[in-house]
Amino acid sequence: MVSPMIGQFLADARSYGPAVIRAKYSLRHADQLGTRVRVDGRPIVQNRGTMRIGDRVRIRSTVATTELVAERGGTLEIEDRVYINFGCNIAASLLVRIGADTQIGPHCMLLDSAYHRIEPERRLERPEPEAIVLERNVWLSARVIVLPGVTIGHDSCVAAGSVVTKDVAPRTFVAGVPAVFVRDL
Repeated sequence: MVSPMIGQFLADARSYGPAVIRAKYSLRHADQLGTRVRVDGRPIVQNRGTMRIGDRVRIRSTVATTELVAERGGTLEIEDRVYINFGCNIAASLLVRIGADTQIGPHCMLLDSAYHRIEPERRLERPEPEAIVLERNVWLSARVIVLPGVTIGHDSCVAAGSVVTKDVAPRTFVAGVPAVFVRDL
């Protein structure tokens, strides 16, 4: 008789093959790992805090390495059906939450801490982290940078190469450095 956990593992392996097995191995230190999660390539995953990954998440780390980090006291939440393309850096010192059905293009960065202050005399001090929240069904195009303290509203889109420095309203298209309103969706 096969245990239910092993039975589910074998069913997933038959359905999706090596990508599911790679996900179970690569994300083995996650606090919660949903079903049918797939990983292509070899991401760097460090969980010193809390890491929750929902169902049917897909992470690519093929052309360039994707990094997922939950630091001490930090929480990284990736909800259901999220797609993270290659070369992304996502680090949570406090909270990074990625809503369901979100798509993140290649080489995006979501870091909830600046890791150092800008004033020369205080450069070795670490500022307080501020949460990053991507609500449901957000699309970040290639090379988008989301700065600490930003919330991107549901059904929004951020153009390639943009730097998001402030909150984005739901159903909005933004672009530029810094990202500004272009039009409603």
